[in-house]
Amino acid sequence: MAKNILIVEDEKPISEIVKFNLEKEGYKVLVAYDGEEGLHKAITLNPDLILLDVMLPKLDGFQVCRKIRETSTVPILMLTAKEEEVDKVLGLEMGADDYITKPFGMRELLARVKANLRRNDNAVGTRLEGVFSTGGITIDFTRYEVRKNDSVIELTSREFELLKFLAVQAEQVFTREQLLKQVWGYEYYGDIRTVDVTVRRLREKVEDNSASPEYIMTKRGVGYYFRRA
Repeated sequence: MAKNILIVEDEKPISEIVKFNLEKEGYKVLVAYDGEEGLHKAITLNPDLILLDVMLPKLDGFQVCRKIRETSTVPILMLTAKEEEVDKVLGLEMGADDYITKPFGMRELLARVKANLRRNDNAVGTRLEGVFSTGGITIDFTRYEVRKNDSVIELTSREFELLKFLAVQAEQVFTREQLLKQVWGYEYYGDIRTVDVTVRRLREKVEDNSASPEYIMTKRGVGYYFRRA
């Protein structure tokens, strides 16, 4: 069955060329031209992936992303014309899975779309069952839930997948490029800073002191690993 993709983009020339190329790949495409319309379609039509522009009339992309994340884990790829790091970080903090900066090549956009859809269909591996526990951290793979000292931690789907991947292979060090490939599904495309931002956000939620982590560790000059308590 063809996947449904929602484009929320107020610049019609951009939305039309993206729609055309996505439909050539066999996707069904929905379009919204402002934030309010995009939010309404995201909630009512339940797309498989959302391409969400940052600069939108009525509601900006950050507001739309935050609202969607209150009820949905649908993959969100933010489109931004801004190069500032703060805008990219803010999108990830609002719950976006990744970002792509305008002007972007269609080949790169299609690769990112495919990667995010694969990841949402368990690209990271087979669905795990049971519970992983160490120290005060418990990961329930079946319920898609993380607890710290019996309190539920609210994670985005990407944060959960990253934590799960590292925890299942505890003590094994992964480079940023390996994590992009295994967790994000990007073999050729992807900004390694996306990994750093997601790790930072995950530490802020999981660790007692994110500046001195106990679980999600950095191997200087190499990458990241999960340390059992």
